Amino acid sequence: MESDLQKLRIDKAHKARRDERSAWPWILAVVLALGAGGAAWQWQSASAAQSVQTMRVRVPEGAATEGEVVVLDATGYVMAAHKIELASKAIGRVAWVGVEMGDKIQKDQVLVRLEDDEYKARVAQQQGQVDNAKALLAELEAGSRPQEIVAAQARLDQAEAELANAESSLKRLKELEPSRAVSRQQVEDADSLARARRAAVNTQRQQYELVKAGPRKEQIAAQRATVRQLEGGLAMAMIDLANTVIRSPLAATVLSRNVEVGEFVTTGFVGDRGAKGFVVSIADLNDLRVELDISQNDFAKVSPKQPCRIVTDAYPDKKYAGVVDLISPEANRQKATIQVRVKVLDPDELLKPDMNATVSFLSSRKPATTQAAATGPSADRPPIRVPATAIRDGAVFVVENSKAVRRTVAVARSIGQEVEVRQGLIGGEDLILSPPASLQDGARVKTGDSSH
Repeated sequence: MESDLQKLRIDKAHKARRDERSAWPWILAVVLALGAGGAAWQWQSASAAQSVQTMRVRVPEGAATEGEVVVLDATGYVMAAHKIELASKAIGRVAWVGVEMGDKIQKDQVLVRLEDDEYKARVAQQQGQVDNAKALLAELEAGSRPQEIVAAQARLDQAEAELANAESSLKRLKELEPSRAVSRQQVEDADSLARARRAAVNTQRQQYELVKAGPRKEQIAAQRATVRQLEGGLAMAMIDLANTVIRSPLAATVLSRNVEVGEFVTTGFVGDRGAKGFVVSIADLNDLRVELDISQNDFAKVSPKQPCRIVTDAYPDKKYAGVVDLISPEANRQKATIQVRVKVLDPDELLKPDMNATVSFLSSRKPATTQAAATGPSADRPPIRVPATAIRDGAVFVVENSKAVRRTVAVARSIGQEVEVRQGLIGGEDLILSPPASLQDGARVKTGDSSH
């Protein structure tokens, strides 16, 4: 029986081996599932597109035409050749303003009027003084009237008659004096009266001659000078009155309006919150210049009347013809530059003062060979400027078919936060700004807001 029981006993090692064989399929299934999940996760991670910001690469339109070569590029600012801050020549309160910023104005157009009551009163006062002086001059120039001459003659005749009467009385008294019929005192009184009458006749005769001759020429000349002096005062008063109306000296555009009705305008010192020194700022926007500071190292490439191409940052697709109009006669020692002004030959309403502008100075010489122009650094067009953050290890990434493509570039120089690229970009590419460190060539990307 014991041997039979031994036969019925289960072998533990055999059972363990059988359990181990039955668990392997399950373990294998779990391993396969985990591997498939990891592979799917890795594939999804690898295929996910990274989000990047891009900008469209543009070539400045100041590039030369065929047969022209760009010898120098420089940046500057558009400015009006003649900007005028129009001030008042009179002092007063603003009564009317007839323009706004941006208005087109004509020559002699009224822009501002000042209150003029005081100036009108001053003109009336000066006019009265001139009229009075002119009337007196006319009287002097006309001489004595016939009636005045007749009256002077009558006074002379009366004096002569009185003299004759006095002399006659004196003669009678002298004849009676020997007979002692008259006293010595009576004779002397009669003699004194005769002398007085004789002096009166002389006086009236002189007055008659003066009236008959008229005023002296020196007196007339003095009165004429007085008239001229008063006329000068009247003219000044009228000029002051006319200056209360402020007109434009040329056809231009109003850049800014500096006064409002009721404000005080002065010609003297102007405080921050006091009277205004000028009323409007105007400029002829049909006569524009680009002002640049050229490095002394590049100055030999610039010459008077040199042709140029001008492009603004606001309108990079539009180019303007220009010519070197002014070269400063002296250099700036601190900046090591020379100021140059380029005249815009064909300005339009898009150009505004103080805009940024890029000027390409042109030369009429031709490139040596087409092959050299294609393979070497581009000398026949302005360099392409891109943000410095787009450069990573001497290369940039551009987006092509939703993929990042790495391009090696040749950087010429740094200008502020930008760099000039001479090779590697031709323009029109979508350049990735600040490419992530994990970005690889050929990686899928999706663009966010693009800057153009």
